[in-house]
Amino acid sequence: MKSIIRMRMSAHDAHYGGNLVDGARMLQLFGDVATELLIINDGDEGLFKAYDSVEFLAPVYAGDYIEAVGEIVKVGNSSRKMVFEARKVIVPRPDINDSACDVLEEPIVVCKASGTCVVPKDKKRK
Repeated sequence: MKSIIRMRMSAHDAHYGGNLVDGARMLQLFGDVATELLIINDGDEGLFKAYDSVEFLAPVYAGDYIEAVGEIVKVGNSSRKMVFEARKVIVPRPDINDSACDVLEEPIVVCKASGTCVVPKDKKRK
């Protein structure tokens, strides 16, 4: 089971000089993906317990379109092991004009992570 969210990073997301987006924004997207996966799998939003690993692999800037993908890879009694990947799929082209953008032929993986979520037994509906 997979879930995908695609969002454009806004100027509000840019936290550092040069319109660089804080890496924590990718973790927010992974949290939203995890919530959807838990709802589909268990009928409840559940809770994110912990990340096992997080790798920031490329910068993200305001104007970039990011596709966050997650998948449940292991199901326990109440735990759900998940893996996540965030990819840059569209980039702005201010060198051409202020509204130009390019769809990337090959997405750029900007972040990878794995973690565990839990759905308390008394809240599972499926």
